[in-house]
Amino acid sequence: MNKFKIAILASGSGTNAEKIMSFFRNHDQIEVSLLLCNKSSAFVLERAKKFNVPTRIFSRQQFEGGEVSRWLQESNITHIVLAGFLWLIPESLINQFSDHIINIHPALLPKYGGKGMYGMKVHEAVKASGDKESGITIHQVNAEYDKGMVLFQAKCIVFPGDTPEQIAQKIHELEYKHYPSIIEDWILNGR
Repeated sequence: MNKFKIAILASGSGTNAEKIMSFFRNHDQIEVSLLLCNKSSAFVLERAKKFNVPTRIFSRQQFEGGEVSRWLQESNITHIVLAGFLWLIPESLINQFSDHIINIHPALLPKYGGKGMYGMKVHEAVKASGDKESGITIHQVNAEYDKGMVLFQAKCIVFPGDTPEQIAQKIHELEYKHYPSIIEDWILNGR
């Protein structure tokens, strides 16, 4: 049986990407076949080496001009997983991988989503709002930031004394716990 082939798109240190690569390392139906990154200095590239996952670095022109799309086709990629990737996905790529691109957001969408809402900016906004909970949202990707169909959410309590850094730690724990298994379920069961 042919395996499903994942390409991970990442921009940063790659802790979620590493959890995903580890989870699927010896999976009998799914493999991480490619890691694509838009920053040559991103630590995620080092993490991919540990798992012998091929990497490609790309520019915005390559991303929007179709070269990245060609690399995905050449690698027989079936699904794309965003893991700390901050650029909007071009509509041509969304059409090519219709319902086969997934992302994770460090808040309970629709709150704290949209352009510019990523990383600590999200946790600082949660803290400033006084919300009593936060969490993660795993969703399909469409042509707008953080607007795709929600596949899964997990929540955590935000205490009044929590700092944005403490909120971030709670969110990371939820990401590491849930993202790989939700990716697996999404690929194998179409949810």
